[in-house]
Amino acid sequence: MLPLHVKNETSLLRAVVLGTAQSNGPTPTIEEAYDPKSLEHIKAGTYPVEADMVQEMQAFNDVFEKYGVSVYRPNIIENYNQIFTRDIGFVIDDIFIKANILPDRERELDAIQYIIDQMDPAKVVRPPEEVHIEGGDVMLWNEYIFIGTYKGSDYKDYITARTNWQGVNYIKELFPHKIVKAFDLVKSRIEPRDNALHLDCCFQPVGNTMGIIYKSGFREEADYMFLVKLFGKENLFHIEREEMYHMNSNVFSIAPDVVVSEKNFTRLNNWLRKKGFTVEEIPYAEIAKQEGLLRCSTLPLIRD
Repeated sequence: MLPLHVKNETSLLRAVVLGTAQSNGPTPTIEEAYDPKSLEHIKAGTYPVEADMVQEMQAFNDVFEKYGVSVYRPNIIENYNQIFTRDIGFVIDDIFIKANILPDRERELDAIQYIIDQMDPAKVVRPPEEVHIEGGDVMLWNEYIFIGTYKGSDYKDYITARTNWQGVNYIKELFPHKIVKAFDLVKSRIEPRDNALHLDCCFQPVGNTMGIIYKSGFREEADYMFLVKLFGKENLFHIEREEMYHMNSNVFSIAPDVVVSEKNFTRLNNWLRKKGFTVEEIPYAEIAKQEGLLRCSTLPLIRD
């Protein structure tokens, strides 16, 4: 059995599911785009090609191997996008929660069934149909569970709104001993610079006391201020609108002092190094064109 254990975003990583870009399929049509950033690149003819994305994911895998992390990969589905494993499931404490994702993506869960089969069946749960929740919106911080959501009355009209209030309540009921804090995120169907697709598009903890944050990703200033008070403003790296667009908050921690980051995130990477982090820089800018980055590509199973 896999001894599932994840309580935060930064403890030493032991096992992870990393997505795959192999047999990724053709460039989607405009009608098939799930998010405004993919749409932008489809229209511009700059949508990423498979060979480049496979190379980027191999660089990520190489870093995991360097640190002795056990890496699982999905079974390959022909002509199918399986990069963003964070969307399809996530671990809280020792529970694996299958996400209720967009119906078109249900096969992605089937492709990691061989991993789920190694888990204690009593520790695997699937929310009821009305519960929408994706792993990119769920962030663990020890006794806290942070959840990105969208509280607008037009939720059903937004394909970019991925976690609803029923999703927040489901987690509250499943983990009554935790402090569950929901954050109302800014959404846009047409402008990727104003779309926090998931919570990890505008916030993520690093180390034991620090974080990366984009103030304008939160619809309510009170939500932003909650994090400022919890972490301390001096411990938060504030990214700008263009940096949010390039997914600067979507890095990934292998340990409290080791962060995997995109090599073009110069300002962020310099700040991390000044704060004492080892920064493992890899190319990931092509994958970023699909409005997802390093955290989105991973599903941590075991951390210390």
